[in-house]
Parts: sequence; structure tokens; C-alpha cells
Amino acid sequence: MNDGKEITPNRIDEIISAEIPDIEIDKDLHDIVSKNMIHCPCGSLNNNSLCMLDRKCTKRYPRDLLAETITGNDGYLLYRRRSTEDGGKSIALKVLNNTIHVDNRSTPYSPLLLKTYNAHINVEYCNSQ
Repeated sequence: MNDGKEITPNRIDEIISAEIPDIEIDKDLHDIVSKNMIHCPCGSLNNNSLCMLDRKCTKRYPRDLLAETITGNDGYLLYRRRSTEDGGKSIALKVLNNTIHVDNRSTPYSPLLLKTYNAHINVEYCNSQ
């Protein structure tokens, strides 16, 4: 990514995504993300989830919906996670015999790495100054 160009949210979105891919555009990636990269429903949807501690998700899910990636001064990002009304996608998960639609629980990933390895691979951008 360091090719002399400024690192912008749009450039980061080209390499890292935290959204469910459109099944009509890339079914393979959609299936891999759905299988490997969705944080299972927790909180009020499933208080017995392994990520729960003191009634809070230790992984900080569900994350806020954002129309675009935001870079922070601390070197960390808030990744784009669009609502379904804003072009984001959702999937249906079966949890405790209930079907739950989730749209913002995808862990940040690299489409290239997921398609290469078909596995859970977290990818995040961090910048130190």
C-alpha cells in the first residue's frame, strides 16, 4: 500500500472489507465470508455466546453502521459497515432455533486472502506515527 500515494479510506476499502459481499457480484466470496467471517449474534440475541462477559460482547459487537470508513488520529479505523438501506447486505443465521438477520457483524478481512485460503483471517489496518 505504500506506493507514495496518500492512504485514504477509499484505498483501504479496496484492500480490507468489513461487509458482507453482494451474492450477485461474487458468490464465492459471499459464501466464504458468510461461513468464516461473521461474528455470531450475541448480546440480547444470545446472552450465552462465548464472547459475552458481564452482559457485554468482549469483541465489541455489534459494531456501528457506517456509510464510509473513517480514519482516526489514534492509528485505528472504523470500517465501512453500511446498513441495508444504504447498500449493505445481510444474511440469515440460525441461532438457537431462530433465524436472525445480521448485517454488520463481519470481521475485517482481505477478499484476496479469503479467496486464497478459504479460512477465517482477520485483517486490519494500523498506522503508527
